[in-house]
Amino acid sequence: MSRIRILQVCRIDRHVDEQLDQAYEVLRLWEQGDKPGYIEQHGKAVRGMVTTARDGVDVAWLEGLPDLQVVSSLGVGYDTIDVPALHARNIQFGNTPDVLNDCVADMALALLLASSRKLLPADRFVRDGSWGRRQSFPLAGSVAGKNLGIVGLGKIGQAVARRAEGFGMQIRYHNRSRNDQVAYGYEPTLVGLAEWADFLVLTCPGGAATHHMVSRDILEALGGDGTLVNVSRGSVVDERALLDALSHGKLGAAALDVFEDEPNAPAELFAMDNVVLCPHVGSATVETRRKMGQLVLDNLGHFFKHGRVLTPVDG
Repeated sequence: MSRIRILQVCRIDRHVDEQLDQAYEVLRLWEQGDKPGYIEQHGKAVRGMVTTARDGVDVAWLEGLPDLQVVSSLGVGYDTIDVPALHARNIQFGNTPDVLNDCVADMALALLLASSRKLLPADRFVRDGSWGRRQSFPLAGSVAGKNLGIVGLGKIGQAVARRAEGFGMQIRYHNRSRNDQVAYGYEPTLVGLAEWADFLVLTCPGGAATHHMVSRDILEALGGDGTLVNVSRGSVVDERALLDALSHGKLGAAALDVFEDEPNAPAELFAMDNVVLCPHVGSATVETRRKMGQLVLDNLGHFFKHGRVLTPVDG
């Protein structure tokens, strides 16, 4: 009996790749030079697809995949995947939410603390011998009692808030609408939240609805003593406005795990001591990636056994 054929857009990790190979007939798209041509030649019998939030799904591929029934993606974001286009073809889509909430929230607080306590300059100060030469390292800033604004109080945002409470921070948030299930203060406008906040943490989705939502006006409202922390998507921030604000003292600092054109972070940021940069590793721990990979497998397996994915996206 022939096995179900799936199209794997990219490598995931050794465990997931091996499990896919054992359970399915896998077409490895990342190995192909002419991807559209390969899909046109081999795509007719493909019933499932595996991808990631980074690699996404090219809508043009769908014409060559008439039998596609399900897409299982590693990652919580889906701004690189046209979910309505999938649903229009009766293709189910599942992502990997919840299993990465704590890990990304940890990263947000790590970035916030690294920025406020000047951990990267302090590390260099020790390594280059400045401390040994009896030079004085400049004072950093405390987070205790400071105002933390969270943009997007979903499950990751709430996990950030719980951690920040442990530091004695005051917490408010901005969503499209008030969340009556939480006790944190609600700011109906993003500019109002930025004016109030000492630290503005972004945990909102990417996509057209939030594109460049953090504009020049928002950055200037956050101000020369404020810090922007982004663990959501690079597209949420107007990167050119961010560079200008940092360069001219209109924003105090930024701690960024994501960028508009990954992996190409703006070179202007590299020489700035008031910036912390990470290569989109918010969920990149062994434990979390193992859970995410397993959910990719479980979504696929549950669909082919029961006709539905475990974590469907309705958008």
